[in-house]
Amino acid sequence: MKICVYGAGAIGAYLGAQLALAGADVSFVARGPHLAAMQANGVRLQIDGVERVVKVRCSADPRELGTQDYVIVALKAHSVPGVMGAMQPLLGSDTAIVTAVNGIPYWYFYKHGGEFAGTTLDSVDPGGKQWNVLGPERAIGCVVYPATEIVEPGVIRHVYGKKFPIGEPSGERTERVQRLHEIFIAADLDAPIRDNIRDEIWLKLWGNLCFNPISALTHATLDVITSDPATRAVSRTMMMEAKAIGDRFGVHFRVDVEKRIDGAGAVGAHKTSMLQDLEAGRPMEIDPLLSVVQEMGRLVGQATPTIDTVLALIKMRERIAQQTPVRFAPLERKTRVTEVSQAA
Repeated sequence: MKICVYGAGAIGAYLGAQLALAGADVSFVARGPHLAAMQANGVRLQIDGVERVVKVRCSADPRELGTQDYVIVALKAHSVPGVMGAMQPLLGSDTAIVTAVNGIPYWYFYKHGGEFAGTTLDSVDPGGKQWNVLGPERAIGCVVYPATEIVEPGVIRHVYGKKFPIGEPSGERTERVQRLHEIFIAADLDAPIRDNIRDEIWLKLWGNLCFNPISALTHATLDVITSDPATRAVSRTMMMEAKAIGDRFGVHFRVDVEKRIDGAGAVGAHKTSMLQDLEAGRPMEIDPLLSVVQEMGRLVGQATPTIDTVLALIKMRERIAQQTPVRFAPLERKTRVTEVSQAA
């Protein structure tokens, strides 16, 4: 089984290294010092204080890697449109694309059913380019719950979690999703096959759409956001606006809003990925987490006044950050934090 991880950062390299240890033929697309270190020394994977060196073929050029059975996209969602052309040499007639990205994916309304089946979302897929170039029929959904960090180039430390729920847009238990499940299990990863992966996507998005922008606007960590009465109230209001939209599209939220907020607070004094990106001067994942919820609300005529307000503020924050040199203290660790839910 040939698997390419496109975007072998903290999560991608952890996932790919585990799959390689399980016997899959894994390759990485990466860049910069991290790529150079993995090419020279392999991936140094640290789990529970034990380090293993995993040799994986790594390249900045997908043309060197050949056609794959699965391409796991582990990039930030806003980076995907810029690599669609480069990804083409990896794609054969039967290649599946596993979208291990935050937020609503480009294929969301593929085989969705109802009046919105086949709809593309401009906030995450402008002009339907991913839909048309990558193809929704290739997609397998994947939700990322673990947290990992790049300690230094080529060195990945696993922090917690190993859950990667997966599922077909149609909800079917196809041969390709079963094979993916089996190799994940062999790699000591928890990969339940969901008959409605969209529910899992929304469960994670439900918290990310409020905690991430609030943290970037206030510089507060998750424990503070969820325990302060004012920011907890804003989070709850945003989440209930989003739930009203999800309900219209048939989403089932298997935990209530208070339990979801408490689950995020239990993570402790962690900076969200959006706050980390702001402090590092990187683009923030705004559209896949907020703009898309606003857009989906417009599709069904559901108002989102609090989401609209926070979205306007975080977009202004990003514009100002792009115009102003970064003045924050550098992060001590390059940590990929994944906000937890009370997922069963």
